[in-house]
Amino acid sequence: MKTCCALGMTLLLAVSAFAADGRTVSYKSGDETVQGLLYTPAGAGPFPALVVIHEWWGLNDWVKEQASKLADEGYVALAVDLYRGKVASSPDVAHELSRGLPEDRAKRDLHAAVEFLKAQPNVKKGRIGSIGWCMGGGYSLDVALQEPDLAAAVINYGHLATDADALKKINAPILGTFGAQDRGIPPEDVRKFEQALKQLGKKVDIKIYDDAGHAFENPNNKDGYRAADAADAWKRTVAFLDATLKK
Repeated sequence: MKTCCALGMTLLLAVSAFAADGRTVSYKSGDETVQGLLYTPAGAGPFPALVVIHEWWGLNDWVKEQASKLADEGYVALAVDLYRGKVASSPDVAHELSRGLPEDRAKRDLHAAVEFLKAQPNVKKGRIGSIGWCMGGGYSLDVALQEPDLAAAVINYGHLATDADALKKINAPILGTFGAQDRGIPPEDVRKFEQALKQLGKKVDIKIYDDAGHAFENPNNKDGYRAADAADAWKRTVAFLDATLKK
């Protein structure tokens, strides 16, 4: 699951000038108390909501910016912190943090995030989705696998699954965004994932960008960022979420 970000990644983390304006919230995950950043649209609501899942770097400024942008689009956005306050400053540290993240704990934290959003008075309980990038893209798929009431899932170059018994559990429509040059997630694996979902009658919309590799949506990826493809991916994401969560 966590190897997709490690393979072929030379991305150096840059510090964004973006000033996060999310509100720190605490909620229970099993016997633990965890924290996240909550971004809320203007107005009274109720609003659809999203669990926003960070890359292998951790909950850094770029992910906070994505959550803020989603709030501007009309979604209550909860940016989870799977690393419990740690943020990587280099690929080596990011690799260490991602490899050291217990998968069961991460899935428990994500379930807790969904339950937290359901409990908010300004959230539409039946209109909650997930979105993630890199490691977080894989976990967005995991949320769809473990949350039968999830209303939408966006997977940006995250790990995939093709086992029919597992994929049967998915009820949420899936939007997938991938790069053809991604050495960790080759196009043939993406197509197998798409075909498996379609054979099960699931709603899935996949796009593979020919000239893009891994993490092409993040401008901090100086060599791999593809501005036009990133803009198109964002446009498709907004349209997908509007169709699935605002209907």
